[in-house]
Amino acid sequence: MSAVAVIPSRLGSTRLPEKALLRETGKYLIQHVWERVRGARRIGRVIVATDHPRILEAAKSFGAEAVMTSPDHASGTDRVAEVARGLSDDVVVNVQGDEPEIDPADLDLLVERMEGERECGVATLGTPFVRDDELASPAAVKVVVDAEGRALYFSRSVIPNGARAGARPPQALKHRGVYAFRRAKLLELAALAPAALEQLRWLHHGERVRVAVTPRDGIGIDTPDDYRRFVRGGTR
Repeated sequence: MSAVAVIPSRLGSTRLPEKALLRETGKYLIQHVWERVRGARRIGRVIVATDHPRILEAAKSFGAEAVMTSPDHASGTDRVAEVARGLSDDVVVNVQGDEPEIDPADLDLLVERMEGERECGVATLGTPFVRDDELASPAAVKVVVDAEGRALYFSRSVIPNGARAGARPPQALKHRGVYAFRRAKLLELAALAPAALEQLRWLHHGERVRVAVTPRDGIGIDTPDDYRRFVRGGTR
C-alpha cells in the first residue's frame, strides 16, 4: 500500500497571521512539520500544498516538494483533495501545517490502521487528556469513541458532560488534527457541503471515522503563546 502525506498550509490565519513563515527557531514553522513527516517510515512522499507564493518559495528553499492550490478552499482537507486528484497513491495522509511536534510513529500508526482494516476509509488520532483545564478549553477539540474505536462525535465543548482528565477508560479524547484517507474516500468527502467542524460533515453523512489512540501529544500552533512555547521547548 503506497502512502503520500500532503501538508496544507495557507498564509492567512485569524489568530496567528503568516504562522507558516515564522522563523524564530532558525527554521520556518512549515519546515519543522515537513521534517517530522519525512521521518515516517510508511510514507513515501511528502508534498506541501499552499495558497501563496511566499510559502511555496519558502518550502522549496529547504528542499520540499511544494504545489500551489486554490485560495478558495474552506478547509485543509479540501486543499489536500485538490492535490490528491492528481495522485495515484492508495492512502493520503493530511498533516496540518501547524503541527511541528507530530510524531512520525503516529503517522505510521495511521497508515498501518488503513492497511489492517480494509473497510476503513478515514482514520484520525486521539490522545487521552491529562489535565482538566485542557479538557475544558474550547481550543482543544474532543472526540468520543464507541467500543470499536469509531468516532461518535467531535466538539469543542466537553463531551460527555462531567468528563474528567485521566479517567479510565477515557471519557473523551483530545483530537489530533491528522487524518489518513483512502484516496477515493477523500475525494468523495471533499464534495460534501461544509460544516462548523469538518469531521461532523463526515459523520452527518454516515461516514465511520476510526480513531487510533496514541499516548503521544504535541503542540498545535494556533496562537502567539503556542508558538512561544514551541520556541522555548519544541523540536528544533
